[in-house]
Amino acid sequence: MIVWLIGLSGAGKTTVGTRLAARLRPDLPNLVYLDGDLLRDVWGGDLSHDVAGREVNAARLSKLCLMLDRQDIHVVAAVLSIFPQWQAWNRENLSSYFEVFLDVPMDVVVDRDTKGLYRAALQGRGHDVVGVDIPFPRPAGPDLVLDSSGRDGTPDELTDRILAALHERAAR
Repeated sequence: MIVWLIGLSGAGKTTVGTRLAARLRPDLPNLVYLDGDLLRDVWGGDLSHDVAGREVNAARLSKLCLMLDRQDIHVVAAVLSIFPQWQAWNRENLSSYFEVFLDVPMDVVVDRDTKGLYRAALQGRGHDVVGVDIPFPRPAGPDLVLDSSGRDGTPDELTDRILAALHERAAR
């Protein structure tokens, strides 16, 4: 099973993803949590944050998930995921792929922006920021969409909803 958490920076992917992995791990000890930002560092920080660098990073992450999937290792991945072609590739190539879109308005992620990336980009002092000068295409067909601004609940409640959806899917 691969759970792919998609959302803008500041949408809560890491917060929800780590909670989800912790909740799943007792029943799935062969589960790993992957964070797109952390993997950039693991791979040596050799990529820029422009569209081309982001696409290479997306390909690496999807192919890593395939390698793990083929070894029956479950994955919770928290990623920006701005490339519809890689989302389609995941759906076609990964077993039990479950895509969750953590939707959040731009004003909320700007308020949550601890690194100041959004503010700098919006003021013309930064670039290569997804949602500002790099488009963020909404996922075409996520299995679950949750509003992570707080309207759909706390991070723990969002995690509960993902778990319920996963259990519902497994029961089919």
